[in-house]
Amino acid sequence: MSVDTEADVEAEAVDQSRVEQLGEELGEAITETPAYRRFEETKQAVEDDEEAQQKVEEFEQLRQEFMLARQTGEATQEDVQEVQRAQQELHSLPVMEAYLDAQSELETKLEAVNDAISEPLAVDFGQQAGGCCED
Repeated sequence: MSVDTEADVEAEAVDQSRVEQLGEELGEAITETPAYRRFEETKQAVEDDEEAQQKVEEFEQLRQEFMLARQTGEATQEDVQEVQRAQQELHSLPVMEAYLDAQSELETKLEAVNDAISEPLAVDFGQQAGGCCED
């Protein structure tokens, strides 16, 4: 059994503070990447586009109605097709296509960052790191 000295506790606090600082710096660096800037720009474009917002609202309404119908056992294949149609219409808008492409590109870049962080630790922090064993 080891006893932590005051110096050990201070050193641990400094180490933790440095790790958190590096995490903040990484987050800031990510926001400066072209992939992140493109994601933010296309997200704003979707938010500013009236047609896209109308399609988003329509899709969300249909999806919520479908989820409720599914919970009550009243969902039909026709309901599924209606939700899929609304999603396809939404995703076919040029502004939404650009957003989805930017989102996919950013996710790919962030997966690479996750891999780089996780590799020396033998832990995938993008996944669940809380348990010792997963089935």
